[in-house]
Amino acid sequence: MSTGLVPTMGALHEGHRALLRTARAENGRVVMSLFVNPTQFGPGEDYRSYPRDEQRDRRIAAEEGVDEVFVPTVEEMYPPGFSTSVSVGELGDVFEGAYRPGHFLGVATVVLKLLLRVEPDHVYLGQKDAQQLAVIRRMVRDLDVPVYVRAVATQREPDGLAMSSRNVYLDADQRSRAASLYRALELRNPQEVEGEVDYFEVVDPDTFEPCAARAGALLVAAARFGGTRLIDNIVLEAP
Repeated sequence: MSTGLVPTMGALHEGHRALLRTARAENGRVVMSLFVNPTQFGPGEDYRSYPRDEQRDRRIAAEEGVDEVFVPTVEEMYPPGFSTSVSVGELGDVFEGAYRPGHFLGVATVVLKLLLRVEPDHVYLGQKDAQQLAVIRRMVRDLDVPVYVRAVATQREPDGLAMSSRNVYLDADQRSRAASLYRALELRNPQEVEGEVDYFEVVDPDTFEPCAARAGALLVAAARFGGTRLIDNIVLEAP
């Protein structure tokens, strides 16, 4: 019987439900982890204020047929004296890695620990976090981790805004303007973004090196709407 792992930080939304449903359809056993990982937050980021509602998340997990919810403590994941981190090199230092130094060290390390604890056959990640997806794929490949990394398409609101746990931070005006991020990607025009753009670039989906626009490449973007920073991407199609 195969096992599917869906790693989450909670604050579940329809994007997480899509991951859980895909895992449920493809595995005999589904495990969802629920852990707000402190090592992937930098100074001044929203670790303390990150939305948390374990009871609601457990209810959603039950509705989607999850067999086990794994909720480790920070002390369990990072006991006294813990000093190891997993780096995937330059891939983790560009784009999101440049704006959030150390972020992908925390991501890769916690995901590897979860994979070692659960020993799944498949791990399910959202396409919205495209660089995270590339980082985990690189880690799995380089360290010969026996798991298949399964990407699930980005889930969107009716106006195109990618579903994210951080969307709850947006006030009404910011929420309206945030939808422009996806429109800008569709139009391939950063000037359409009604916020402060951090980056807007075509990259190779595996290396995140800038490249010419081509079928299969990613157009990645990050922008700030008030105090909320959102990321998104689309896969380019042939002209």
